Amino acid sequence: MSYRSLRSLAALATLAGLAACAPQQQARQGARIYYADTQGQSALCTVPPKVELSNGQQAETTMVMKNDGGWCGVTVAQAGPKPYDAGLLVGRPEHGRVFVHKVGDATRVDYIPDAAFGGEDRFTVRFLPGNPALRVLVTVEYAAPPAASPAPPAAAAPAAPAKKRAPAKKR
Repeated sequence: MSYRSLRSLAALATLAGLAACAPQQQARQGARIYYADTQGQSALCTVPPKVELSNGQQAETTMVMKNDGGWCGVTVAQAGPKPYDAGLLVGRPEHGRVFVHKVGDATRVDYIPDAAFGGEDRFTVRFLPGNPALRVLVTVEYAAPPAASPAPPAAAAPAAPAKKRAPAKKR
């Protein structure tokens, strides 16, 4: 095969490869994104059902959860329902972390409290498009684990009997 034939063959292979990629890119644009939960939801997570926000709306909601290492999430959506393109944290929590992500046809806002925190926390998320905002008041229940009882003192070893000394000899 000549050099010119090899170049032509390589160019055709490249074009065929690019053509094969195009439909996959179009399919990905409309694909739904699902979140893989690697930590787990808190044993107690009380939130309202899905919150639907409209353009420019300011809404408030509450969240009650247990601080057991898990998360608690509020689901929000636009009319349709459809997820938001982005969520901007405009009011940070003092005692935890917030994650905003798409889950199917909605957007979920997860809160994870700091270790050993119990009490109230709050945060605000602004969504795009439309600029609605959601303020969340979080009540975190935390009970410190029971203190470990001290180990009982080790039993003292019996003292060895004292050896008797022989009387000293007189000189």
